[in-house]
Amino acid sequence: MRRPLYDTILKDLRKKMVFLTGPRQVGKTYLSRDLQREFQGPVYLNNDDIADIKIISKRSWPLNAELVILDEIHKMKGWKAFLKGTFDTMGARQSFLVTGSARLETFRQTGDSLAGRYFLHRLHPLSVKELSGMMPPYEAVAALNRLGGFPEPFLSSSDEQADRWRKQYYTDIVREDIMDFSRIGEIRAIRLLLEMLRKRVGTPVSYTSLARDLQIAPNTVRKYVDILESLHIVFSIRPFHKNIARSLLKEPKVYFYDSGYVDADEGVRLENTVAACLLKHVHSLQDAKGQDVSLHYIRTKDGKEVDFALAGNGALTHFIEVKLSDEAISHNLKYFKDRYPAVDAVQLVHNVRNEQELDRISILQAGKWLAQLEA
Repeated sequence: MRRPLYDTILKDLRKKMVFLTGPRQVGKTYLSRDLQREFQGPVYLNNDDIADIKIISKRSWPLNAELVILDEIHKMKGWKAFLKGTFDTMGARQSFLVTGSARLETFRQTGDSLAGRYFLHRLHPLSVKELSGMMPPYEAVAALNRLGGFPEPFLSSSDEQADRWRKQYYTDIVREDIMDFSRIGEIRAIRLLLEMLRKRVGTPVSYTSLARDLQIAPNTVRKYVDILESLHIVFSIRPFHKNIARSLLKEPKVYFYDSGYVDADEGVRLENTVAACLLKHVHSLQDAKGQDVSLHYIRTKDGKEVDFALAGNGALTHFIEVKLSDEAISHNLKYFKDRYPAVDAVQLVHNVRNEQELDRISILQAGKWLAQLEA
């Protein structure tokens, strides 16, 4: 299957380097190799391969290669200066696609600047929009809730195969990737935190409460959550506030890139699937179109809350409430709609019987609405 980023990356490769990041096993290598067919004499070099390391360090790949794919290059000492020099001297003759795991996204933000020399694209797991050409939206939502959106477990269509993949996947991440960010003595605490977060999806996370349960400091919990975010295991959604600093201090809600890993009932998994689809939508608009859009939730001091809110240019554009089967309009959604009448309000219901609009709030089948997102 062709990933939606294919055409956008192909266009961008004609102008600058492209950085392609995302979780392990989300399909970065598959997409990279798929793009090779558009170029004469493409070269794929992996910095984890000893033979390829020699070619990379000496820049001895063929001069007539129209596309050079450099995988895991961020593990090379001085990789930014290397890419800067490579692009400045060869960029007019060759296109460069730089791929890597979530660590590339983290390391990209530190050290020497590559400003103006690349476009960033973030590859996400499969979404309802991406699957809309393969299956009806309702079935896509149900499958994502059950199997998650990573290609291998999803395409297996097997709960058993998905469980086997998931067990190995998270074992490898804890054993290998977390060691790049932390000390071996912290692995046990991070593993316990990961298990706790699986059960707290969709609720504001208190670092103080987690710290008490783990018997560590709240700032240490914050650090561990940052590590899990850097590895694209979880992502945080913060409450909307015009004052960004205040919003960052508020308790986030934490979701998983892999809905199949959520340890909760079907309703919570549905909320996680919607969150993952919304994040992919927002990142697509940011990366491919340069739009100032963001994903939040909204909550008052007395606990009135709507699951998600989209904002553009710092102003609210959408309120989104998620329900498994309940078609009665959420009182909290109505509360916010009454106070922000210009903001679109939608209640997404997976098992909806009748789509309708009541009190300026649209009640829609979750799958149909998600299939209309950007990505």
